[in-house]
Amino acid sequence: MSTSEDAVVRFRRLPSNPDLPLPARATAHAAGYDVRAAAPVELASGQIVLVPTGLVMELPEGIECQVRPRSGLALKHGLTLPNSPGTIDPDYRGELKVILQNLGVEPLRLERGERIAQLVFARFE
Repeated sequence: MSTSEDAVVRFRRLPSNPDLPLPARATAHAAGYDVRAAAPVELASGQIVLVPTGLVMELPEGIECQVRPRSGLALKHGLTLPNSPGTIDPDYRGELKVILQNLGVEPLRLERGERIAQLVFARFE
């Protein structure tokens, strides 16, 4: 995916994710790229979990990836990212995983393939 004319972010699927869509914008003018869970997960009220995406990302030098909550999940279920925005540095080459917390009063189950967060790319000095 291209974040500008000269900055290209590359994604590679891990064997745990042979089929899920790559991060994508929900609309043409969206700032964030939705990312999906590569495995189902259950969160009790108050619980924090690390959710795999089955993706490895290669960022160009000078570009960071900010991991942010999805507003619909926050409003409907109290689901958030306790370290929001999380930052992924350009030299990180491990699996992209998302830290989620259920602030709702009810347990929450997320299915494999469900959109769990959004990625926003930004230049830094």
